[in-house]
Amino acid sequence: MSEHQKIEGKKIALIGGAGFIGHNLAMHLHSLGAKVNIIDGMQVNNLLSLVDNIDDLPYPELSSAIINERTQLLKSSKINIRVQDARDYHALSRLLNDIKPNVIIQLAAVSHANRSNKDPYSTFDHSFRTLENSLDWARSKDSNVEQFIFFSSSMVYGNFKGDQVDEDSRCEPLGIYGALKYGSEKIVIGYKQTFGLPYTIIRPSALYGERCISRRVGQIFIENSLMGKEIVMSDEGRESLDFTYINDLVDGVTKCIGNKNALNETFNLTYGKACSIADMSEIIKQHFPKTKVRNVERDKLMPKRGTLNVDKARGLIGYNPNWPLEKGYPQYIDWYKNFISKDPKIINKEN
Repeated sequence: MSEHQKIEGKKIALIGGAGFIGHNLAMHLHSLGAKVNIIDGMQVNNLLSLVDNIDDLPYPELSSAIINERTQLLKSSKINIRVQDARDYHALSRLLNDIKPNVIIQLAAVSHANRSNKDPYSTFDHSFRTLENSLDWARSKDSNVEQFIFFSSSMVYGNFKGDQVDEDSRCEPLGIYGALKYGSEKIVIGYKQTFGLPYTIIRPSALYGERCISRRVGQIFIENSLMGKEIVMSDEGRESLDFTYINDLVDGVTKCIGNKNALNETFNLTYGKACSIADMSEIIKQHFPKTKVRNVERDKLMPKRGTLNVDKARGLIGYNPNWPLEKGYPQYIDWYKNFISKDPKIINKEN
């Protein structure tokens, strides 16, 4: 069965789906014929957080313009956006009763490790509570959920013991973010054990791609370079990350939906080969030759990572990532340049 046949007609609810991952995923699933609904409170890395710039983003005008493009793309695709805080169990339940999804994709969370460590209360509130609400509705008598997909993180592994990890590697997360993601995985599995709710757990790593405002390293490097600012890295950029372009992740998640081989499984969905942060900075220098680099002390709560082995996903769901950093990152840079060219005044506003 083709991906189009597998997805077409499925009712899919993306909770927290107006963010970076969610809007890209929603548009792709819609293009395959899925009936996509987004539920999002627009408070985390989104429209409402930019009103007073409560996230203290360094380039709020640029971030606002990016959010506006997200919204316009979703509207032009006629994807339903239900503005609702998923922390409100009864309001969320009413929406899900109306949508009657076959698949729930849980994305609602504080998506940055540093922010999680600085503000644990908000992290738990927007992550654990929203997850509990979604799971509890999914196992209810009103639910017709065939698959609950949870977005975890490579941060659950903590410090990699070797050059790479697979899904059977021991998880020893560092800090609030990784611990919360690992705890959330256990809760999802617990709902399967207790209520028979089928799940799929996704572990991405070092994502980058169009219309992200979550302050991931790839975004920071490009925006600072556009604004004529220096880029900052630790340990001379020797640390390696499994940088993953959004298109590969979206493809992997799509291959999980409606796939019996994906049920009650955990997958690394990354490119599957780590590159150093210095490699990323060299690509930046090719596109922005005047960019200066400054070295800083390493954050002790950031685990030492590397490659996430994706053989399990290759074997069970036919995952085939094809966006290495040297291909995906220049495309991301070109998108930024084209985006800025539509309104060059943005750079002046931010400087």
